[in-house]
Amino acid sequence: MRIFVKVKPKAHAVKTVSIDANHYEVSVTVPPEDGKANEAVIEELAGYFDTAKSNVRLVSGVTSRMKQFEVE
Repeated sequence: MRIFVKVKPKAHAVKTVSIDANHYEVSVTVPPEDGKANEAVIEELAGYFDTAKSNVRLVSGVTSRMKQFEVE
């Protein structure tokens, strides 16, 4: 399934909030440097959807706060 994610880097806590069936807001504690925030979001989404990190793929929005992910 394809989901749309608004990322909040450098947050105080890591959390995922479901806005609706396809839109989520993910807060991560790491800064958006060298892809670290993207990796943290992938890890958080994998835990949220109870799947392996390899099943979560960033489709678009590598440098944007609005991203699209494919979750298998």
